[in-house]
Amino acid sequence: MKRKKLGNSNFTISAIGLGGMPMSLSGRPPESQSIAVIHRALDLGVTLIDTADSYCQDQSDKHHNEHLISKALQQYNGDVRAVTVATKGGLMRPQGAWTRNGNPHHLRKTIRESFEALGGKEPIDLWQYHSPDPAYTIEAALAPAKEAVEAGMIRFIGVSNFSVEQIKRARDTVEIVSVQNQYNPWHRQPESDGVLEYCETEKLTFFPWSPLGGSRRVTSLQDIPAIAKLAAEKNVSVYCIVLAWLMAQSPCIVPIPGATKVSSIEDSVGALEVKLTDEELQQIAAS
Repeated sequence: MKRKKLGNSNFTISAIGLGGMPMSLSGRPPESQSIAVIHRALDLGVTLIDTADSYCQDQSDKHHNEHLISKALQQYNGDVRAVTVATKGGLMRPQGAWTRNGNPHHLRKTIRESFEALGGKEPIDLWQYHSPDPAYTIEAALAPAKEAVEAGMIRFIGVSNFSVEQIKRARDTVEIVSVQNQYNPWHRQPESDGVLEYCETEKLTFFPWSPLGGSRRVTSLQDIPAIAKLAAEKNVSVYCIVLAWLMAQSPCIVPIPGATKVSSIEDSVGALEVKLTDEELQQIAAS
């Protein structure tokens, strides 16, 4: 598995990760199936697993995905020392909704809970502020994360759903290694707002969330002619084509596609072998 540096650190992560979110929302698969998916990802060389304290059904279920990942790692027969778990804090799930909470007292509490959910022995590899809450300054919201680094509970810090200006403010407060914003062929704001270019220039890792479009993409990938045609020509899935497009946009990009089936993570890893020409990339972008 090809590896990349995590930001400016000496840590390396796999060039493609596994997103844990669909394993913990409503309609989630049986726990045994999710653990099998995580184990297969590790077998394939995936060393980055993305999660969040809010990947759950509601507030009563908080930290579900973190507990699940921790259990899967404990049950894995192989060496997990190289595995990086990236979690997030700052969103709440009242009655299954998504709301922001940048209150430093809440973030201090949820960092501790994430630390315990992920085993409570080693530092959280990467903790990311999930989404800036306008009710609190970025400096105040990131203070608990900075404290947690100093206390040995967090190794690295990242941000999510941040603009360039907000990233700069965050970096004035703490060292930042990653940015996680929405990005795919149908949502290309990181190009227009300069976030992707900034990450590449500053050597920050960019994790595109919703890499395949998710629920915001109404049309099935198979029904998009340019993508379906390329998939058939290269004998890969339509999902591989989109993931390959993402990775071709910048060397700082590390996709984190979600999976609830073993076959899905196997397919996603196959995207690393897909090569697209400039013309093919333009065809996808125009689809």
